[in-house]
Amino acid sequence: MLEYVNIKDFKVGQRIKGVYLIKSIAVKITNSNNKKYLDITLSDKTGDINAKLWDLKEDFNNNEFVENTLVCVKGCVLSWQSIMQLKLESISNDFDRENINISDYVKCAPIDSNEMFNELHKIVSSFKNDDIRNILLEILSIKKEKLLYYPAAKSNHHSIKGGLLYHILSMIKLGEKICELYSIVNKELLFAGIILHDIEKTEEMNSSELGIVSTYTVEGQLLSHLIQGITLVDRVSSKVGASSEIRMLLQHMILSHHYEPEYGSPIKPMIIEAELLHYIDVIDARMYDMKKILDGVDEGNFSERIFSLNNRKVYKPKF
Repeated sequence: MLEYVNIKDFKVGQRIKGVYLIKSIAVKITNSNNKKYLDITLSDKTGDINAKLWDLKEDFNNNEFVENTLVCVKGCVLSWQSIMQLKLESISNDFDRENINISDYVKCAPIDSNEMFNELHKIVSSFKNDDIRNILLEILSIKKEKLLYYPAAKSNHHSIKGGLLYHILSMIKLGEKICELYSIVNKELLFAGIILHDIEKTEEMNSSELGIVSTYTVEGQLLSHLIQGITLVDRVSSKVGASSEIRMLLQHMILSHHYEPEYGSPIKPMIIEAELLHYIDVIDARMYDMKKILDGVDEGNFSERIFSLNNRKVYKPKF
């Protein structure tokens, strides 16, 4: 029986059998004899490799295999124009999924998703304001399944499995410290805004259970998660009988948290908690991106220019 091999450890001539992630897949036709073949990019946490399944049978169902899903393959590593390639003998969706560790294939939040959700639920359950607590508990119930795997973005900050939950909890921890310094802040209102500000990313984007976003939804593109968010709050507030004041404040925080019209917010924050929400969001996103970048930079060197940081380079000090 062949042992699982990480892609970065593949060697020419090696026989491979294992489960890998389909990063891209297409049925193509050879130039020489017009025969169909499968062209795939397989990946795991260590790297990518191109794979080919030649001479497809006429009854081959290419819809059975899709991007951003796991697949079991068997084949041999070859060298084609000095680049390693996997020549496939078989490809199948039939494998033991119970023993699969998702973190072997995609980047995941450093804390287990169920643990993060339970912590968030515990925080909300302790709220003294009935309206805020009831609205949030209802929304957490509605969104639980997706929150366990959804990223916070398609390609920018926290674009990992469970990234949205991780982003929310990181912001809450930062908000907790700010509330200790500024007693004027309504902590429950601030925390509610933190939980809700990106909650409708779960409807704005289409994500697989691996936390990989394939596309933005039609509604997400036409409305954005801000409008989707205030609509959700409106619907849930009516269901739980929340006051119009609480409903309005929560909607204001969602609508204003991008701060500028060019980023999607038609109004700027007009309450303390909304102002703080914007800056806490920016701080957590920037810190995540900077840490991610600096993890791959040697001391005393600069990173490449980073689009999400306004095309800046980041320097890693020598101490």
